[in-house]
Amino acid sequence: MAISWKNQQIDMGHGVILSVRIGRHSDVDSNRPVLLFLHEALGCIAMWKDIPDQLAAETGCDVVVYERQGYGLSSTITLPRDDDYLVEEGEVWLPRLIDRLALKRVFLIGHSDGGSVALIAAASMPEQVLGVVTEAAHIYIDHLTTAGIEEAVERYRTTDLKDKLAKYHGERTDLLFRAWHETWLRQRKQPMNLRPWLPRIQCPALIIQGEDDKYGVPEQVADICKGIGARAAPLFLSKCGHVPHFEDRERLVAAVVCFVEENH
Repeated sequence: MAISWKNQQIDMGHGVILSVRIGRHSDVDSNRPVLLFLHEALGCIAMWKDIPDQLAAETGCDVVVYERQGYGLSSTITLPRDDDYLVEEGEVWLPRLIDRLALKRVFLIGHSDGGSVALIAAASMPEQVLGVVTEAAHIYIDHLTTAGIEEAVERYRTTDLKDKLAKYHGERTDLLFRAWHETWLRQRKQPMNLRPWLPRIQCPALIIQGEDDKYGVPEQVADICKGIGARAAPLFLSKCGHVPHFEDRERLVAAVVCFVEENH
């Protein structure tokens, strides 16, 4: 089934423009659910590569991939970021985007930061969200998170990591990297804690993490599932790190396709 793609700039109000890429199947089906992808802390539309294409083809769903404020072609951000920026993304900006695009039924697929945003949005929009899939989501900052970010800061200073990121982020690279590590490593007024949102999630949830993820302890998955309850299922992928959709693509795609088929 052919998929056509369109890039859009969505006016969100308050001077914020979000960059969105929409993939639709050629047949007209207004009831088809949409897979909505939420990128990681240093991500963008392009960094998903062809994962949205494959999942659109294998599930029969339409697809929306977007860039949060500060990323890609979306409006820029200023520093410092608020401690609760993930909450604002999930409670304000993503629901507003879904409303702007008139999406009726969505599956949220979020990686890392995007997974945390997806959980908050699922709690905030029970009528629209059919299911939520997270890869390496965080509901608190653990010792592996801190150590992993500190190691990345050193690699940014001493290796070609900056050049690799600059291929996607250009002149924004330093700003985005600072926004990431400064927000997660600084002393906070209150510890990060997204647990209060979890019991409000009414849809099924698939909580995925690589067993070798250097940015989060396995308890992140256990605690997310505990907070959501019986609607949540954990999935640990062996010999897999922080990016399951590339490091264990076959198993990740199979799991997401099965999840979508079972829940719409």
